[in-house]
Amino acid sequence: MGEEASFSNKNVAASTTIGSSVIPIINRLQDIFSPVDGELSKISLPQVAVVGSQSSGKSSVLEALVGRDFLPRGCDICTRRPLALMLVNRPRNPGDDGREWAEFRHLPGKRFFDFTKVRQEIMAETNKEAGSNRGVSEKQIGLKISSPNVLNMTLVDLPGITKVPVGDQPTDIEARIRKMIMAYIRQENCIILAVSPANSDLATSDALQMAREADPTGSRTIGVITKLDIMDRGTNACNFLLGKVVPLRLGYVGVVNRSQEILFVCYRTLIKTGVCRMHLRTRRISSMIILYFLFSDVYNGLSDRCGIPQLAKKLNQILEQHIRMVLPGLKSELHSRLNAVAKELQKYGDVMESKAEKETMLLNILTKYCEAFSAMVDGRSREISTKELSGGARIRYIFQSIFVKTLEEVDPCQDLTDEDIRTAIQNATGPRNALFVPEVPFEVLVRRQIARLLDPCLQCLRFVYDELIKMSHACAVTELQRFPVLRRHLDDVMGKFIRDSVRPAERMIDSLIEIEMDYINSSHPNFVGGKKAVEVAMQQLKSSQDGTDGEKGTLSEIGQRFGLTSQGRHSQSNNQRAASVGGNSSSRTWGFPIIFGGKVQAGESPASRSPHETLHNVEQLPSTIQLTEPPSILGPLEMTEQEAVEILVTKLLLQSYYDVVRKNVQDLVPKSIMHFLVNHAKRNLHNTFIQKLYRENHVEELLQEHDEVAANRRQVKEVSLVLQLAVQTLDEVESEYLPET
Repeated sequence: MGEEASFSNKNVAASTTIGSSVIPIINRLQDIFSPVDGELSKISLPQVAVVGSQSSGKSSVLEALVGRDFLPRGCDICTRRPLALMLVNRPRNPGDDGREWAEFRHLPGKRFFDFTKVRQEIMAETNKEAGSNRGVSEKQIGLKISSPNVLNMTLVDLPGITKVPVGDQPTDIEARIRKMIMAYIRQENCIILAVSPANSDLATSDALQMAREADPTGSRTIGVITKLDIMDRGTNACNFLLGKVVPLRLGYVGVVNRSQEILFVCYRTLIKTGVCRMHLRTRRISSMIILYFLFSDVYNGLSDRCGIPQLAKKLNQILEQHIRMVLPGLKSELHSRLNAVAKELQKYGDVMESKAEKETMLLNILTKYCEAFSAMVDGRSREISTKELSGGARIRYIFQSIFVKTLEEVDPCQDLTDEDIRTAIQNATGPRNALFVPEVPFEVLVRRQIARLLDPCLQCLRFVYDELIKMSHACAVTELQRFPVLRRHLDDVMGKFIRDSVRPAERMIDSLIEIEMDYINSSHPNFVGGKKAVEVAMQQLKSSQDGTDGEKGTLSEIGQRFGLTSQGRHSQSNNQRAASVGGNSSSRTWGFPIIFGGKVQAGESPASRSPHETLHNVEQLPSTIQLTEPPSILGPLEMTEQEAVEILVTKLLLQSYYDVVRKNVQDLVPKSIMHFLVNHAKRNLHNTFIQKLYRENHVEELLQEHDEVAANRRQVKEVSLVLQLAVQTLDEVESEYLPET
C-alpha cells in the first residue's frame, strides 16, 4: 500500500528531469524580455498555447498541471486576458522548505504563497485592463510559479471561444477572440494544446479547427480531451484518444475534471482495495484521478494516453525537442536584432558633456556632410541606388538627354514664315531692287534665333540648381538626425550658398549668348557661306525640276516643294533676264549676281527723250489718272521666282549658322554651370560652413537635442542591454544540448 500511495509522486519526480537542460533557458529568456516592450515582444519564443471553447476545461487542465487552484472560475467567460504561465521546477535543496510560490511580471520581487491571492490578483489585473463586465483584452498577464512539483514549461492560457456577446463584450467578440488566438498559434515556435470536451462532437471542435488552420500538417498540435467522466453511459472516448476521428501527429491525451462523482468513484475504489480513509485525506486529488484510469474497465489499456502526469510528460518532451530544433534560429535572430539595435544606437550617439567634445562633434558633422555631398555629385556615394539615377548622374542626364537633345530638335526656321523672310529681304533693299541677296536680313533673323537659346540655357541652370538642393537634403550624415537645429541652419546656409553661386553662372550664360549675337562670324569654317548656299539651292531646284515627269515647273512651284510659299508668278521673257550691272546698293550682299532683271528695253532710256516730246505726250492724255492711297501697313508684293530662290538661300544660311552657335552653346553652357555652380560648391562649401556655423557662441545652440532623442537613446540602450544578456545566455548553452548538423 505504501508503494501505491507514492505512485504519483514518483511519476512526477521522474518526469522533472526530462528536458531540464534546455527548457530553463527559454524561461530565463522570458524573464530577460519581460521588462521590455515594443519590438522585443515580437520575438517568438517556444511556448505552449492552450486553445479551447468556453467551458471546455482549459483552466482545469492548467490547474492540474500546477497542482493548485489559482485561476478565476465562473459560469461565464473566465479567461479574459492571455495568461503567460511560466512553470519553473525548483529542485529540493537542503534548507529549502519546498514551498510553492508565484510571482507576477507586473509585481517583480513580490512572491505569493497563498494561491487564493494569486486568483484575486489575476481578477484585479483583468478588470483593470478589460473592465469588470466581461470585457476582453489582448494585453498579456505574466505569471511565474516555482515549485518542486511542476515540470519546466511555458504555457499561455488564451480566452475561450465564445459565440454570444455578453456584458460589455462587442458584437464581434467571437471574431476578436479568434484573431487573438490565431496571432499566437500561427507562430512556428508555438505548440498548440487544443482542448476539447469529450461530451461534444470532436469533428466540430473549435479548438481543432483553429489548430488545423494554423498548423495544417498537425506537426505541433496536441489534442486534449477533457471531461471523460461525464460522458453518456455506454459511450467512451477511445476512438478519440487513438486518433481515429481527427488524426494528429502528436496524438491525444485524455483527462478528467475534478468533480464530486470522480471523488466518490476514487473513494469507493480505494476502500475496496483496503486503503485507509486517513491516508486518502493526505493524498493529492490527482492521485485519485490516476487510480480512476487504472481501475477503469474502458481506459485501463490506454494508461499511456490518459492523465495529467502523462500530459505533463508529453508536453515537457515535445517542448524540449522543439526548443532544441529552434534554438539555433533563435540565436541567429537575436544576433541580427542586436546588430540592428547597435546601428540605431550609433545614430543617437553618446551624450556630450564638455564644450570641446561639442566643438569636435560639430566640426566632424560639417566635414562629413561636405564629403557626403561631394561623393554624391561624383558618384562615390556608398549607397548607390540600383532603381533610379541619383546625384551627379542626374546632372549628366539633364545636360545630355534634356538640354542637348532639346536644342538639337529646335528648327531655327520654325517661327519664320516665307513671308517673314521675304519682308525682311525687301526691307533691307530699300527703294531699289536687290542685285544680290542682302546680308542684313540674314543677320537680323539669325540674331533673333540665337536669342531664343537663352531661355533653355537658364532652364538647364535651374534644373541643376534643383538637383543640388535635393542632394543637400539627401546627404546621409547619421549625427544630423540628433540635432534638428543644426540641420535647419545647415540647410539655410546651403541654400543661400547655392543661390549665390547661381548668379555668376547666369551672368556667364547671358554673356555667352550676347557674344554669339554681337558678332556673326560668317567666316566660320563650319558655316556654309553665301556662295555654297546658292549652289545647294540651285541643285535642289534643278533636282526638283528634273523630277516633274518632263513637265516644266516654275521656280515658285519648286519653292513650294521645298517648303517655300509662292503667291504668284511674274512671267519674264529671256531678254528680260539680262543681268543688270548698273546702280549701287547701300546694303551688304552675299556676292552673286541677280538672276532675274527688270523690264527696260534695250537701247531706250527715259533720259534720252527731249522735254518737248514729253510735254507733247502729256497734252495728248485724255484725263488725269488717280492713284489709290497706300494702306498704313504694307506687305510685300506678290512673290517672284527670284524671291523664292532668295528665301531658300536665306533658310539654308540660317540653318547652317544656327548649327554653329548651337554646338558652341551645347558645349559651353554645361561647362559654365559645372564651373560656377557645381564645382564651386564642392570646393568652397566646407569653408562656408566653417565661417557661418563653426562659431564659439553657436555651438551650444546648434547641438541641442530634442527630449524625444534623449528618451529614444535611453530606450535603445535598454533594448541593447537586454539583447546582449539574451545572446550571452544562449552562448552559455553547451554544444551538447544543440541539435547535430
